[in-house]
Parts: sequence; structure tokens; C-alpha cells
Amino acid sequence: MTVGPVPSSEGVSLRMSRARRRDTEPEMLVRREAFRRGLRYRVDAPLPGMPRRRADMVFPGRKVAVFVDGCFWHSCPEHTSIPRANREWWMAKLRRNTERDRETDAHLRALGWTVLRFWEHEEPVAVVDSVERIVRGHASS
Repeated sequence: MTVGPVPSSEGVSLRMSRARRRDTEPEMLVRREAFRRGLRYRVDAPLPGMPRRRADMVFPGRKVAVFVDGCFWHSCPEHTSIPRANREWWMAKLRRNTERDRETDAHLRALGWTVLRFWEHEEPVAVVDSVERIVRGHASS
């Protein structure tokens, strides 16, 4: 069993333990806008053939999975940062998160799904514009 690093302080430990896995503010803003537009979806749904992996929003009938990725946890090219304490462990952890994202994308695409990934810093209205075009089957603009 792989053991994680020892927290560099009680404050760090407390902050990390409180990090939300779902219902983050960016997810909620996207979901509210999608719902306002009449889009109906499943929240935090398990993915076909990958019961331990979940998408933030799933449109099962249209086979569309939407992810609103956090900049830290998914290594956003604009906002990524690596903690100084336990740096090597964090680099490996964040690299594995990104690899897992690519594995999930490939698995879903092989099953005929459309995978939409957005960063937490993206404008929710623009995110839902993209989601709506795909889900409703409108031509891309």
C-alpha cells in the first residue's frame, strides 16, 4: 500500500481534508446555468465500465460526460502549482491524476461517448454554451 506524505502542518492537513470532491462552486454555477436552460442531467454519476470514476454531469441518453476540472488537482496549464512541501510526491500525484483523466477520456470515447472537459476558471455561460450545442445536437459554431 502506498502511503501519502506526512502533512507539513496541521493547517495544511485540515485544508486538504476539507477539499470538496463534488459540488464545488464552479460545478454548481455550470449546473445551475444548464438547468436554467432546460438541460437535464445526472450529477456525480458513475461511468460505464468504470464504477469508481465519476463525471460531474452526465447526459446518459446522449452519451455525454462533462467534467469541470479543478486547476490544482488536474494541472491546469494556466494555473497549476506544485506545493513546495513534499514536492516530489505532489508531482507524481498530480501527474497520475492527469493520466487517469486521459484514461477515462479514452475509455468513454471507445464506448461512443463525447467527453467535455472544462477548467474551473472558465466562464460558466460559455461552458454551458458548449455543452448545450453537443447535448442538443446543434451544429458547432
